Amino acid sequence: MPYTVKEIFFTLQGEGMHAGRPAVFCRFAGCNLWSGREEDRANAVCTFCDTDFFGVGADGGRFRTAQELAAAVEAAWPTAHETAETRYVVCTGGEPLLQLDDAAVDALHARGFTVAVESNGTMAAPRGLDWICVSPKAGAPLELRAGDELKLVYPQAGAEPEQFSHLGFQHLLLQPMDGPHREANTAAAVAYCLAHPRWRLSLQTHKLLGLR
Repeated sequence: MPYTVKEIFFTLQGEGMHAGRPAVFCRFAGCNLWSGREEDRANAVCTFCDTDFFGVGADGGRFRTAQELAAAVEAAWPTAHETAETRYVVCTGGEPLLQLDDAAVDALHARGFTVAVESNGTMAAPRGLDWICVSPKAGAPLELRAGDELKLVYPQAGAEPEQFSHLGFQHLLLQPMDGPHREANTAAAVAYCLAHPRWRLSLQTHKLLGLR
């Protein structure tokens, strides 16, 4: 199948359990919870998204095959001093599971990548993923109810942490919602984690450090 990608770039993972890990980010265009257009934000299921996933950027593209997509991801990875365990790609969006399929995962594996996905969890994942991170959104159905990491943007009315703590995720993280109330949201997330030790705090360190 063809793939439409907003951007592909090399950086450090900014949040979640792999924060600080070098990674290629492959940001797929499109989402099923918001069009990506500002004029549609107020009526979207997710109104607080802080990511530009609309269209195709200068370092994105339209790829006809999984092999073409994997080659573009590989081209973004610096080869100096790498080992067999270092190649890591984060498939994100938007909503990557609108496009990411078995063929793309297989093609990335064939080029030596550990393959992670960051999803809103509203649809099933392809087989073979090495790391599944789900970030549930209030008002959206949750299809992916197990994985490696559940990263909940906090607070969200209608998506309280108690709704997700029983699901089959190895790690539970709260991430303070960015925006004008970020300081208050951070304090609330810290307080929740202290009161509920199964949950860990996730900060957007790429924003703190000025990384892409």
